[in-house]
Amino acid sequence: MAHFISEQAASILIVEDEDATRRLLGRLLEGYGYTCTLAGDAQEARRRLSEREFALILCDVNMPGESGLDLVRQVLKDYPQTAAVMVTGLDDPQLANVALESGAYGYILKPFETNEILINIANALRRRRLEIENQAHREHLEQMVRERTAELRLAVTRLEEAEQSLRLSQEETVQRLAIAAEFRDKGTAQHIKRMSHYSALLARRYGLEADHCELIRIASPMHDIGKIGTPDHILLKPGGFAPEEFSIMTRHTEIGYQILAGSDSALLQLAATIARTHHEKVDGSGYPKGLVGAAIPLEGRIVAIADAFDALTTKRVYKPAFSVEQTTDIMTQQRGTHFDAALLDLFLGKMDEVLLIKNRYMDREGENGQPGETGPR
Repeated sequence: MAHFISEQAASILIVEDEDATRRLLGRLLEGYGYTCTLAGDAQEARRRLSEREFALILCDVNMPGESGLDLVRQVLKDYPQTAAVMVTGLDDPQLANVALESGAYGYILKPFETNEILINIANALRRRRLEIENQAHREHLEQMVRERTAELRLAVTRLEEAEQSLRLSQEETVQRLAIAAEFRDKGTAQHIKRMSHYSALLARRYGLEADHCELIRIASPMHDIGKIGTPDHILLKPGGFAPEEFSIMTRHTEIGYQILAGSDSALLQLAATIARTHHEKVDGSGYPKGLVGAAIPLEGRIVAIADAFDALTTKRVYKPAFSVEQTTDIMTQQRGTHFDAALLDLFLGKMDEVLLIKNRYMDREGENGQPGETGPR
């Protein structure tokens, strides 16, 4: 905040080339409590201004050398908190306008009355005080805005960091749970990462919003969480299942749904839907409900393709790994029966990105093998 001089003890610089008028003004104003400094020309006025601070400059318009108007313009530029009142012997409205437009608070004609001088100076000092207070108030508000903005930005940054930390923690928890479910049938963390990124890629290709694609990526690893309830002798059995064994195996979709359903979390709600529907087939021959076509939730149809591709191209206890070419042939043959035709076309049309994911999260074991039983269980 700028230094403030009270109006009662205000210091005034009187710039007047006529000695008698200069002294008269000085005595007059000091008699009313002001502190006055006298200057006979612009040069002396500049020297006085460099020595101390003045609340107001009372300046004659016409002086030898530099004019009072030029001096006042410079003073108001260099000392913006100094008020200015002009004094002149010329009754010229145009000159008065120039003085006021230059920043002067008052314009007094000679000869002047005492009250006229006192009123103009009092008004100028009051206006100066109000402008200083308003400026200080604006600066205070601006500072408050800067501080609040900085605090808000910090709060937003901390919230974003907290949300990011929560998302990472949540995702890690999901992956560990998914790995636990897969662990008994030799599933790996790489399988979880591959199929989840395949799912997100297909969701993006379909045109879903980025947030929903990310939700699918995080939720999809829990698609087989229900395998926790599948007996080892069935889950780990090589080769095909007997009808009763297959019936037991299919229950993992409902078990997974029961584990995940009923939460207020959008993530777990989506995971529950995926767990229940990723083995449905568009022709109605899938399980557990035998849903047909669009009756299967979109996320379930997406994960069905991602999971099948990964299951076919990796080694499982019941089959060797198929080549990418064999896998795409198998899946193409099931276009419109097992897999949603439009989604499968989008997936196979981005095989370059699919292979980047596959190679990035490759298992340590080789992934080539001979045809055997196909698809995820």
